[in-house]
Amino acid sequence: MKLIEIYIQEVTRRLPEKMRTDIALELRSTIEDMLPQNYSEEDVKGILDQLGNPTVLANGYKDQPMHLIGPRYFDVYVSLLKMILPIATVIAFITIITKYFTGYNAEEAIINIVFLIIGEGIWTIIEVGMQVFFWLTITFAIIERFDKEKDPEPLSFSLEKWTSDDLKNIAYIPKKKAISKLEVFGSLMWTAIWATLYFYANQLVGVYEGNGGRLEFVMPVFNQEVLLQYWPIIVIIIGLEIALALYKLLKEQWTKRIAIYNTVLQITVTITFIVILVNPNLLNEAFISYMTNLFTITKDQFFMWLVGGGIFIFIIGAVITAYDGHSKARIR
Repeated sequence: MKLIEIYIQEVTRRLPEKMRTDIALELRSTIEDMLPQNYSEEDVKGILDQLGNPTVLANGYKDQPMHLIGPRYFDVYVSLLKMILPIATVIAFITIITKYFTGYNAEEAIINIVFLIIGEGIWTIIEVGMQVFFWLTITFAIIERFDKEKDPEPLSFSLEKWTSDDLKNIAYIPKKKAISKLEVFGSLMWTAIWATLYFYANQLVGVYEGNGGRLEFVMPVFNQEVLLQYWPIIVIIIGLEIALALYKLLKEQWTKRIAIYNTVLQITVTITFIVILVNPNLLNEAFISYMTNLFTITKDQFFMWLVGGGIFIFIIGAVITAYDGHSKARIR
């Protein structure tokens, strides 16, 4: 009988005080009914093994889950986490870039600002990730506790019980055709990086020299005034790239429409930057002199080499990207 009393004690101590007396009486009666008339200690152990772990039994009486987020909501929780995290981290990183460069007063070397952005950006991405994880987890844990339905079957993304009709709203996505959240994150991050380099080219893109263990910006590569002449089309391109990334996030796979959109965008980007590259005033005269002396070539040779190389890279990159998009869209 001592084992029975210890078992009952282990169960009831995990229960609210108002439930303990009634559950103890019920559990004692259940065990006694299960035991034979002349039972032994081995019989008691067998019955207690059938009843199982006191913690599990106590949670059954409390009618509360032992898990933070159970199977009913776990799939929806993970899907939302994968969707929200990349968007939140990209927005946080873009915010940091904007904060530093809008408040830049030219007293500190721009490369040092870049290192600060990278350092703070990494920490902010980690912090934002933890915040998203914490609040989303808390939200679903609360939903789990207030849900009166005891059906453990996982819910669909619409928070309804799954039926075969849900399959009609889901497209089959071959692995090679799928668009990952990481790909969308990379696209948004790349847009933020090149846009920053473009609008702050006179402070970021140039010749650096070491001085006392620090890199100092000596001269810019481009004339910022020339770059800013094209700002309306550049802003449109940035908007189109962000829209494409978000559309990819929504569709989760390459489609014919996305491939066409991507091709038109690549053509627009390529033509725009070729027009910018062939502008004879694009390069800073001091930079041209520096490079011609360094490589012992003429000004025209250097300009043709740089512009020709830039145009070649843009065209090849656009062709590869557009072809890759159409190839993935054709996969069945």
